[in-house]
Amino acid sequence: MQMGLDFALVEELVAGVDEVGRGPLCGPVVTAAVILDPARPIRGLNDSKMLSEARREALFEEIREKALAWFVGRAEVHEIDRLNILHATMLAMQRAVEGLSVLPRLALIDGNRCPKLAVPSAPVIKGDSQVPAIAAASILAKVSRDREMGEMHLLYPDYGMAAHKGYPTPQHLDALKRLGPTPIHRHSFAPVREAYLSFNGMAVTLP
Repeated sequence: MQMGLDFALVEELVAGVDEVGRGPLCGPVVTAAVILDPARPIRGLNDSKMLSEARREALFEEIREKALAWFVGRAEVHEIDRLNILHATMLAMQRAVEGLSVLPRLALIDGNRCPKLAVPSAPVIKGDSQVPAIAAASILAKVSRDREMGEMHLLYPDYGMAAHKGYPTPQHLDALKRLGPTPIHRHSFAPVREAYLSFNGMAVTLP
């Protein structure tokens, strides 16, 4: 249920929702929903991309401690390949909102469209730099996904995932050409599909 709203007037039980990971060639798309507690303000909330890694890590812990409710949702690689990245992102956002322990009165979604939700929702362009709850969600989503890609780096060290987090950097594209895709690569994305075909349909197996 979508609605128009002056979100600056809403103070309580508003869930901010954001995603990380639409552009990478591998790994899940990760979303988060956060309801902030007006009685426990968090200073320095901003778009996660505008913060240093150290600041994101510190805010990650503070958000989880002080928020009224928070939940991290995700859509897996096989869901991205089956649904496409847009629909998989909407699914992950649904899971994030549905996972909240407190039912929000409104969900504010970063971007220009909303997933189908059981609560009223409204899109907010560049919401991660305007709405504190969306900024908080962007931080939870990014830190969660970055940590996971660091773990994937331990499984597939030759791909450099700890550095590029799955995005199509020259290092990542070169590794795909040399080594082929791993089980966590998105085969519906053109560079991965091309690498798969160049390896005669043989993907790299799990160690």
